[in-house]
Amino acid sequence: MSLRLLAIIEAYSITGPAKNLLEFARIARQSDVELTIATFTRGASAKVFIDTAREDGIAVEVIRESGVYDRSVIRNLMNLVTRVRPDIIQTHAVKSHFLARCAGLPSQASWVAFHHGYTWPTVRARLYNQLDRWSLRSARKVLTVSVSFRDELIARGVERNRIEVVHNAIPPDWGRRFREPDQSRAFRAKLGIGAERNVILIVGRLSREKDHLTLLEAVSRLPKELSPYLVIVGEGPERSHIEERIRNLNLESSVALTGQLVSAEPYYGIAQVAVLSSLSEGSPNALLEAMAAGVPVVATRVGGIPEIVSHEDTALLVKPGDISGMGTSIARLLTDPGFAQQMAERSRERILEHHAPAARVRKLLDIYAGLL
Repeated sequence: MSLRLLAIIEAYSITGPAKNLLEFARIARQSDVELTIATFTRGASAKVFIDTAREDGIAVEVIRESGVYDRSVIRNLMNLVTRVRPDIIQTHAVKSHFLARCAGLPSQASWVAFHHGYTWPTVRARLYNQLDRWSLRSARKVLTVSVSFRDELIARGVERNRIEVVHNAIPPDWGRRFREPDQSRAFRAKLGIGAERNVILIVGRLSREKDHLTLLEAVSRLPKELSPYLVIVGEGPERSHIEERIRNLNLESSVALTGQLVSAEPYYGIAQVAVLSSLSEGSPNALLEAMAAGVPVVATRVGGIPEIVSHEDTALLVKPGDISGMGTSIARLLTDPGFAQQMAERSRERILEHHAPAARVRKLLDIYAGLL
């Protein structure tokens, strides 16, 4: 289908929503979709997302803002829409939703709002989340990543018939080459992680809803003979609290924080177990990454996680905040490699059947065609 699409997103690094948008762009261009991405920058903002998109040949419009309440952003969005003349406007997260409605964009094209869930690092952020109660009521469609998020949106006043659940996707061979023994050994040597250490991996923003503190407590209680080594990939506002807990638990020699990375693929190559300790989730990319890479998973039973994996079959699921349950599940995978391998193979089969990117793109294009 011939389609002009404008995507509005605030992204500095390649996090979950940004990954999915870039993957959509790569596949959808084969279906005559002309995509323009509008993103915001403030001061000396990181440009990883912008550079990556442009390297992929995607048109990027940069909207500069001087501060939180820069009203010129609304005017610039209006001018951009007049110039691009999109058939569909898609927005990602609270800020983009709010600015789109303030700029009157729903009257210029069919508006599709992507809801990825809410983070709550500060009281101000929680207040900002409430803006969706006003913004999303003007969207033609609201796309979210799990049934639990759909129910949350309905409670905020979004009509059920305007909500579609579209799970995230990932290339089926994602991360596999880094699981090759030579690649894995070389990367371990580069990081100085001995072959005897059992690497436990968590990938995600360092924010309260990811609950790294529970995972740290669980790791601290693992038997010493398991020689656990936790790798935390990501950056965010909870870093100082995480570092303090590492010191209090005397885990300095057993935990590494990598900071934000363009891709965590090499780290999945050395992991025996991947963990999602979240208190809240939608359709987490970190879960799909572990499944595609062939790493067995321990995850909390929250949000859309049980829609993607099932307990004892494709993952081990525990209650959020359950230190004992999380530690027991991690230990089980480390001490029973046969069971861990079988579970990882079943989870990868599920990726192949249900979470391939091309299927997600087809579903999105069908939704857009219906709106047009």
